[in-house]
Amino acid sequence: MNTLAEVTASWRSVRDGLDTVIHGQTDGKQHLLVCLLTGGHALLEGLPGTGKTLLALTAARLLGGRFRRIQFTPDLMPSDILGTSIFNVKTQEFDFRPGPVFTDILLADEINRTPPRTQAALLECMQEGASTIDGFRHELSPIFTVLATQNPIEFEGTYPLPEAQRDRFLMKITLAYPTAEAEGGILADYASGRRLHDTTVESVLNPALCAASRETVRRLVTVRKEIRDYIQALVGATRKDDAIHIGAGPRASIALLETSRTLAALSDRDFVTPDDVKALGLPVLGHRLTLTAEAEMEGLAVSDVLRRLFATVEVPR
Repeated sequence: MNTLAEVTASWRSVRDGLDTVIHGQTDGKQHLLVCLLTGGHALLEGLPGTGKTLLALTAARLLGGRFRRIQFTPDLMPSDILGTSIFNVKTQEFDFRPGPVFTDILLADEINRTPPRTQAALLECMQEGASTIDGFRHELSPIFTVLATQNPIEFEGTYPLPEAQRDRFLMKITLAYPTAEAEGGILADYASGRRLHDTTVESVLNPALCAASRETVRRLVTVRKEIRDYIQALVGATRKDDAIHIGAGPRASIALLETSRTLAALSDRDFVTPDDVKALGLPVLGHRLTLTAEAEMEGLAVSDVLRRLFATVEVPR
């Protein structure tokens, strides 16, 4: 894809495809498109039955990519996700059997239910786009994307992701309960005999076009200095606020810049506005922040603190 108009039209078709399967969840679908077009990984958080798996599966089908799902459990080992070498008696050599990370879209279901050792095995794959197994480096797909679900309830027996690994996720996408209208549409589909998980959607893109569209956005959408200063001031404010114990680092600044640029492209613009930055403040910064014990005792949420910071930082004209 050589023009921004082509990128916008193609990804608008992806959005239309999501709308045919996923009822409601407007923000969740938009944030997922931003994440996929930017080229990052996402945490998917929502109560059971809100469509996390269906959203990931439908997106993979629309992008024409391979899809794999791992159910994370307490006994899952690193080799279960990366793969292993098995001795071949006939050839007297070891044959590598790739694990489920060798795909395009990987759904890491309930990632906080597996021990840190297995969570860490995913870290190199997410950061480097490759996996080192038995001393050999194996390249992953150019569009390899991890969508890791977390259940916000039932924390007993789970292993919360450490701050360093949460920071590796570009965004946290939250799926709420559907509205009455959206849930009515879901029930109408099932009443007519349609099963949403079995719905066939035509692929709009392929991995090569997806990678090309990411490069087009980086090349053609400009971020003027005033916007960069605004992003820097916002992220810097999280490091000074009394309610925040651990603020956002430079990776968060880059993430906010890149996702804002993507949102501008999806809005058919070749420049970033302060509204783009504001719209992505919570999904990009929220999971990177840790509140102080005093703030939590007062009942403050990360969204409350970020809202206050966005109100105090001067917006460029």
